[in-house]
Amino acid sequence: MPDDATTTGLTAEELGVWVALATVLERLPTALDAQLQRDSGLTHFEHGVLFALDSEPDRTLRMSVLAAAASCTLSRLSRAVTRLEQKGWVHRVVDPTDGRFTLAVLTDSGHERVVASTPAHQALVRQVVFDALTPAQVRQLGAVSRRIAEAVGGTPVWSPPTR
Repeated sequence: MPDDATTTGLTAEELGVWVALATVLERLPTALDAQLQRDSGLTHFEHGVLFALDSEPDRTLRMSVLAAAASCTLSRLSRAVTRLEQKGWVHRVVDPTDGRFTLAVLTDSGHERVVASTPAHQALVRQVVFDALTPAQVRQLGAVSRRIAEAVGGTPVWSPPTR
């Protein structure tokens, strides 16, 4: 019988790490979506869009920049922004500096929604991610996550603006 590395292409240790990571990739989004849907009527993706807009000084981003920050296609972002527009939390306008671009603008109601939804969301993130790790493991997780994300996407990972 061939060894594990021959049949899977991965060593036993690599397979164990991959299974653990794949499990996180399945469980974490489900937990985040469930909490946000229950408490705020948002998906994790929608919350991320609102949060990114709220992090900007004028609460405005070009759709293309927002799509890059959200690591998604313009099509996926457009569908999400349409849902957020229907709820009155975002609106789109033509970029006055270059009419070829569209801006997503967070409304006052959208700002209120992200402010109200963020504490419970961050509490869950703290509980399921940060409380499970030592400070050194948190730093390692950040470094490892960035390396993997950049290897997959080919571009740097978004970082929150410094205030």
